[in-house]
Amino acid sequence: MLYKIVLKLGIYIMVLLFFFHEGTCLAQTTTVSKYGVPVINKLADYQSTVLNDSARKMVELLQLIPGIVYDLRYATTNNFTHLQLYVPASNHTFLRLPAARALAAVQKELNTRGYGLKIFDAYRPYAVTVRFWELIKDERYVANPGRGSGHNRGLAVDLTIVELKSHRELDMGTGFDNFSDTAHHAFTALPPEVLEHRKLLLDVMVKHGFNKLDTEWWHFFWPNDREYEVLDIPFVELVK
Repeated sequence: MLYKIVLKLGIYIMVLLFFFHEGTCLAQTTTVSKYGVPVINKLADYQSTVLNDSARKMVELLQLIPGIVYDLRYATTNNFTHLQLYVPASNHTFLRLPAARALAAVQKELNTRGYGLKIFDAYRPYAVTVRFWELIKDERYVANPGRGSGHNRGLAVDLTIVELKSHRELDMGTGFDNFSDTAHHAFTALPPEVLEHRKLLLDVMVKHGFNKLDTEWWHFFWPNDREYEVLDIPFVELVK
């Protein structure tokens, strides 16, 4: 009889500890934004998620992929808003570990053809997506902060192909952040050389596991197969 009482008491304590642990973790790792999205905005909380799942690690791309070229537009005023949105300006960018490793494989394959990658943007803190939305408020051009974006989750990357030696961009028919039909993958009224360049980028990215965004030839994203969290961690914190 005493044994059964002790056993039941032990089970009861274990259940209480489980729910206490789960509730504590939730409180520590998420803050709900004014748009209703759970957001991780503290470095320690992000690090806690990585301890539980190493695939959640944010990897600085240049450290993993030597030779990759950065042209981080939102760290400058050379973007469609004409505002410097990463303040202080960042010379770093990140992707989650599986996406970063896949991008390294893309770079390696392109290198064999005399090409490489140039990155316009990858991880984007959630606060920047909110700022985009409050400036533009048009889902054709910017992500709705009510859902968060692939960039906020460290899963999306904006990029192009450059010649390996000169770093000259291949002609893709439009520049980055061109919000017209001409930038769509389905748009074919372009010179054959441009279509070949777009096909090369599309084929190599898809081959290594990325998905395309139909309306932007430069935008690719990794599947959110682990329900990666929306992050609002500043670049300077992630560099640590």
